[in-house]
Amino acid sequence: MAENIRQVLSRGEALRPQSESWQLDTELLLARVLNKPREYLFTWPEQELQLRQIEEFQQLLSRRKDGEPIAYILGKRGFWDFELEVNSSVLIPRPETEILVETAIELLSESRKTAAKIADLGTGSGAIALALAKSCSSSSVIAVDFSEDALNVAKSNASNLGISNIEFIQASWCDGLQDNDFDMIVSNPPYVAEGDAHLLEGDLLFEPSLALVATENGLGDLHTIALQCREKLKKGSWLLLEHGYDQKQAVAEMLERAGYFNIQCRKDLSGVDRLSFAQWGGSSF
Repeated sequence: MAENIRQVLSRGEALRPQSESWQLDTELLLARVLNKPREYLFTWPEQELQLRQIEEFQQLLSRRKDGEPIAYILGKRGFWDFELEVNSSVLIPRPETEILVETAIELLSESRKTAAKIADLGTGSGAIALALAKSCSSSSVIAVDFSEDALNVAKSNASNLGISNIEFIQASWCDGLQDNDFDMIVSNPPYVAEGDAHLLEGDLLFEPSLALVATENGLGDLHTIALQCREKLKKGSWLLLEHGYDQKQAVAEMLERAGYFNIQCRKDLSGVDRLSFAQWGGSSF
C-alpha cells in the first residue's frame, strides 16, 4: 500500500532515542530523497511516494539511527553565511566556531587592515578560511591542512562558493608557510584529550580522530602552533585559537610564556570559553 509524505515522516519516531532533533533530521532526510526544500513536505503532505523513494529514505533513516551525523549523510553543513560540502574526512563545522570568524574580522577592521595576509592552520572543510576570505575579499588567505582528503574537500568548497583569494597547502601547521609577515593566523586545532569519554559519543564517534585528539591533555597542538607562529607573524599581529571549555587558563599561560601579549578570551554562543587570542610581541626566542 502506498504511503504519503505525512505517513513516511512518522517513521522518524524511530530516531527519537538517538537525536534530540529527530523531527528536523527526518524532514531533512526526506527532503533530500525527494530533492525538494523542507517546505514542500508541509505543502504537499498527502502526496504519495514511490516505493524506491521510501526505500531510499529508510536507508538514510537507518544510518541516522546508527548515530551517523546528519551532516555526513546529507554531505553538507551550513556555516557563516554559506553551505559547505562535508564528509568523514573533515570535522563538521560548528556554530561555536563562528565566534573565531567574528573576532578575526573585528580585529582586522580595528587595525584598518584592508589587504591582510591571513593563514588558517588545520583548515579541514575550509570553513574558517573561506568565511574570512569571503568577508575580507581584499585579503589573501592561506589554508593549511595535513590531510590531503581534507584539502580536497576545502578546495571543492572554495570552487563551489566562487572564492578565489585563497591558497591551499598540505603541511603540518606552520611547516608549509614560507613567509614570515602574516597579519593574522587562526586555528581550530585538535584539543580533546586522549581517552576523553566524549570521543565515544555523538558526532565525535564518526569524525576523524586526527582532527580531534591532541597530546598533553589536549594542549599539544595548541602549544606547537603558539610556538611556531612566532616565526610567521609580524610584531603586533594576532594569533586566534579555538580551544576546549576548560583550557582558557592553560592557553593564556602558554601564550604568555611564548611571548604574546594582550591575551584575551571570548565565550561562544553557549557562554563557554571558546576562543583565546593575543598579539605577537616580536621578542627573541
